Amino acid sequence: MSELFSVDADTLGNLRPLNRVVFSLGSNLGDSLEILQAAVDNLAETPNLILVGISPVYRTTPWGGVEQPDFLNIVVIAESTLEPLTLLDRCAAIEEAYGRERDPQNPYGPRTLDIDLIVVGSRTSDTEELRLPHPRAHLRAFVLVPWLDLEPRAVLPQGPVAELVTSLDTTTVEQLEDVSILGTDLNIG
Repeated sequence: MSELFSVDADTLGNLRPLNRVVFSLGSNLGDSLEILQAAVDNLAETPNLILVGISPVYRTTPWGGVEQPDFLNIVVIAESTLEPLTLLDRCAAIEEAYGRERDPQNPYGPRTLDIDLIVVGSRTSDTEELRLPHPRAHLRAFVLVPWLDLEPRAVLPQGPVAELVTSLDTTTVEQLEDVSILGTDLNIG
């Protein structure tokens, strides 16, 4: 088509573009399955955030070299007009509601809930507060394996997720066949 039919984003007025958002959720303290379900429910209740996919639940070996219980992990995909920092604030508020305590001396320690913002559309950020895409997502089987269940053609700056996962130890990521997280208002999960 010609330039006659292109629409400049500046002409959207108060409208904001809809971005694909990928969240990684994990828990290894308390009733992890219940906490993950509640966190997904909280994400679903977020204005201007529409959940479109929830991965199967995986049991994963902790990452980062700290001895602790195994994690339960999922990936959630949503569509949103929210700004990345607003999404980050929402993640932090949900984590706090479920007792997340951050220990700067032990950043990879156990936690009731961890929600990482992996990507927000094609947005990038390299600030102390937020780095997008998530700077270590490409190194984490507990992110890539569940993400592939939802988006087999997903891509990170380092390459296609399907190729990146082949260089990782996926024996530490086990899908749980008998449990799932449900999308409250959706027929997904």
